[in-house]
Amino acid sequence: QLQLVESGGGLVQPGGSLRLSCAASGFTLDYYAIGWFRQAPGKEREGVSCISSIGGSTYYADSVKGRFTISRDNAKNTVYLQMNSLKPEDTAVYYCAASEAGPTLIPSYMDYWGKGTLVTVSS
Repeated sequence: QLQLVESGGGLVQPGGSLRLSCAASGFTLDYYAIGWFRQAPGKEREGVSCISSIGGSTYYADSVKGRFTISRDNAKNTVYLQMNSLKPEDTAVYYCAASEAGPTLIPSYMDYWGKGTLVTVSS
């Protein structure tokens, strides 16, 4: 059974950091582009960052450029999202997702989804 499991969310103060992990089971992440998405209460799900399957090209939403870094460790079948300089507006449930078609920040193009991990940025 194909499964993605996110971890690493929690409560952090503004300016703090968190590292999210997305671990895959039942399939190998090597052949998929992986994206991180988030959904805040009352808002639509939006793309945050993605990384290609080959070459490891990375893409970021303007709102997180320079603060977030996506990376993948194919040996561990895991993708990470390092989040620095967090702001209250980063508060959301963060999801990872896999795409067979290639890297994208468009949620409807993703094929497999995790259940999400909550990130709360508050003092």
